[in-house]
Amino acid sequence: MKIPIAIKGRGSGSNPANRFHSQHSDTFDDGWGLEDQEVSDKPVTELYRDNSRSIINYNQSPDIPFDRSINPYRGCEHGCIYCYARPTHAYLDCSPGLDFETKIFYKENAAELLAKELAAKKYRCAPVALGINTDAYQPVERKLRITRDLLQVLSDCSHPVSIVTKSAMIERDFDLLVPMAEKNLLHVMVSVTTLDATLARTLEPRAATPRRRIKLIENLQHAGIPVGVLMAPVIPVLNDHEIETILKAVRQAGAQTAGYVMIRLPHEVKDLFSRLLKKSRKLTGFSRIHFSIHESG
Repeated sequence: MKIPIAIKGRGSGSNPANRFHSQHSDTFDDGWGLEDQEVSDKPVTELYRDNSRSIINYNQSPDIPFDRSINPYRGCEHGCIYCYARPTHAYLDCSPGLDFETKIFYKENAAELLAKELAAKKYRCAPVALGINTDAYQPVERKLRITRDLLQVLSDCSHPVSIVTKSAMIERDFDLLVPMAEKNLLHVMVSVTTLDATLARTLEPRAATPRRRIKLIENLQHAGIPVGVLMAPVIPVLNDHEIETILKAVRQAGAQTAGYVMIRLPHEVKDLFSRLLKKSRKLTGFSRIHFSIHESG
């Protein structure tokens, strides 16, 4: 049996059992070198309807700077191996591994639900964060356009919104975003993990390249849209030495603010990330580092 380290264009090369499954299996090298073989099949993205009855998620966490968010999708094609949202796929009886990147659940009636919730008498307006758990501008958005429909509702209602993305697809919606920015209803944060294209390709295979994200920051700034940068996640040894370089680059591109988030490895992410580090020879400084990973969060 072939056990791939990773599949081209995907962050994970396997589908380990999620934490709710009663049976789990471990892979090991029995001397035949199967773990280092590549697979020829390329898994395709499968789309599933998510029949949610509401669209705005509320939280009372004191360490999160917003109390409500909207996620048009569950799962994310960007395939970032470090993504803290991977374990949420376990609630759908899917694996946080390859399933998270290839089985995308979309909220087809998201715009209708949002319009209904905003019109409710008990609703009180406050900025909503769009695409927090998974990227609202991941590749399937090009076809489904759910994020755009949500922005249309927010625009029609003059409702404030913040967006975090690592996708240049957001430029498609400048016709909606620029007028919202002129009304002080919008703020965009571009996620920049590294300026090293090889490292980015390994950690976040289907996201925009570092160079394209810098260009995106320039385009947002030139369009008059308030833009900041979120360096996330900061990973000791792999990208922490880039902090000052990244800050300089994004400031020159027009970013007005910057923040960071340290890497978190909740539940199944710990093993997925650890396996990538131990097997990949492309990661900067791999041969000089002894990794000790402990589950967090």
